Amino acid sequence: MQNEVRKHLYVVILCGGGGTRLWPLSREKSPKQFIDLVGTETLFTKTLKRARKLVPINHIYVMTNKAYARDVNKRANGIPRSHIIAEPEKKNTALAMGAIAGIIHTKDPAAVIVNLASDHLIGDEAAFVKAMHAASSVAAKGERFVTVGITPTFPHTGLGYIQADGLLGKEAGLPVLAALGFREKPDEATAKKFLASGEYYWNANLYTWSTRLILGEFAALAPDLYTHIQKIMKAVGTPDFRKTLVREYHAAKEEQIDTAISEKTKKLAVIPGNFGWTDIGSWNVVHDEVEKDLDGNAMITREKGADWIGIATKNSLISTGKKLIVTIGVENMMIVDTPDALLITHKDRAQEVKKVVESLKTTGKHKVL
Repeated sequence: MQNEVRKHLYVVILCGGGGTRLWPLSREKSPKQFIDLVGTETLFTKTLKRARKLVPINHIYVMTNKAYARDVNKRANGIPRSHIIAEPEKKNTALAMGAIAGIIHTKDPAAVIVNLASDHLIGDEAAFVKAMHAASSVAAKGERFVTVGITPTFPHTGLGYIQADGLLGKEAGLPVLAALGFREKPDEATAKKFLASGEYYWNANLYTWSTRLILGEFAALAPDLYTHIQKIMKAVGTPDFRKTLVREYHAAKEEQIDTAISEKTKKLAVIPGNFGWTDIGSWNVVHDEVEKDLDGNAMITREKGADWIGIATKNSLISTGKKLIVTIGVENMMIVDTPDALLITHKDRAQEVKKVVESLKTTGKHKVL
């Protein structure tokens, strides 16, 4: 990567998600990015280490919310406190990504931002760094912003897809393609067609952009949101910054970056990513990622004294705290035990855990949220 690009490169870690599909271990006060789901490090810590391979620590920002700010500060590992921005309320990704771009732009008008989620796993980090450097080089030219689309390995029905075609050029040996459109989570038959065509990529929200270009796109394509972003930018470095952030967040509408900008723009490029990307979004994905025995069973013990005995048990996940769990004659089960809640679901229905969380909210069972 050119030295001039590197000098103005920043990483924003987006850390506002609740991980509802990983209940009962992931809770409102301790969401998935702050717990040891896979291995001995939290997903946030893994993401921060990955960000350090792209930029120095003083070029890393975290966009979180007020509920998680304390956890982020505990794990910041040198990130300047002023670089940790706590959203006063959740308004989805468009405002979050626009606001942090505006904040960084006030300090460095030549800034290029790599946006990373705090809850992803990357298998091949060298390939990841190469792809993000290529995306940064393209974005720094100021004509397009870039998303790194994940090359699909199976017909996934739980992710959105980006259609891309038409070679715009190459960067660091990687193809740079024109984005043709977005498709929301397809059914299995459509996902198979996407996979076979070779034109579609999983949308992982791995956006890289120059702040100048993305703010211009907000002004042109989402002017109502841009009005709020402008007011936040004007307050940066003043005593009224927090008050302004609260006021503008409250007044702004909730919208995803994909619908606010990406689906409308003609300036989006796609670089295919092949680096073992995984979104740890549900218990079946956790089961796929952790070490398993010869019968396909995975046991995750979180505290001393936890144990499991499995008889005629296959392809299952057992996550336990302090107690002994026994399974007999079960297959494809996800079992997660906590002191106040026990989850038992078939692997194929693990995505429906989100419905449980919604039900707990509507019935007022906030103690287990």
